[in-house]
Formats: sequence, C-alpha cells, structure tokens
Amino acid sequence: MFITMLSLFSFSSMDLNTGNLNIPYADKIIHFVFYLGFGFLGSLCFRERTKGALGLIKTVKIVVISAVAYGIIIEILQYTITTDRMAEFGDVLANVLGAFAGIGLIRWVFSKKNPLKWKF
Repeated sequence: MFITMLSLFSFSSMDLNTGNLNIPYADKIIHFVFYLGFGFLGSLCFRERTKGALGLIKTVKIVVISAVAYGIIIEILQYTITTDRMAEFGDVLANVLGAFAGIGLIRWVFSKKNPLKWKF
C-alpha cells in the first residue's frame, strides 16, 4: 500500500530540489530501494504465512513475478490516471533490478553459509 500511495501521489506542489543536494537519478534509486524491500520482505512474508512450508525457490518465483507485475501495473496507472506523473521504462527496470536484489539478499541470508534456516 505504501509503494502504491507514493507511486500515484502527486509531488508537483512540493519543491524537492531545494538546497545544494542534487542526486542524479534519485527517483530510480528510490524505485530500486522500494522494490529491494518488496523482494526481501515479500519473501519473509510468504515464509511466515506458510509457516516455512513453501520452499525458498518457489517463494522467490512468486515474489519476483508479483514484484514485476506490480511494478508494471503501477507504471500503467501512472500513465493512465495521473496528470503529472509519467510512466518510464527506466522505472520498470529499476523495479525489476530492485526485486532481484531483494531476492538475492534473501537467498544470501538463508544460504548454507549463514545460520538462518528457511524452515524451522
């Protein structure tokens, strides 16, 4: 819900570029970070909802497909229902890369080298 609200909310009335700090591609970085969280937290959510019964590989597939589909839907909604937000392919790419980074992080956290286990 948080990502949806931020993706569809209009920031045109706010001046976000005040001051001396001007970060190039800041919006793409934000997309990447949000979807990294989506991938990581989504995997943990599926794990908890299934009490560890859903395997890591299946969970990863579900979360990646969900994140990519959700990111594309949000970009379509930005194009169709908002007046001052733009749909950009770069946003979709940042979303997908962020989701994969979140999945990579979850796979690393639950790898054989780390003490955390997927199933208790």
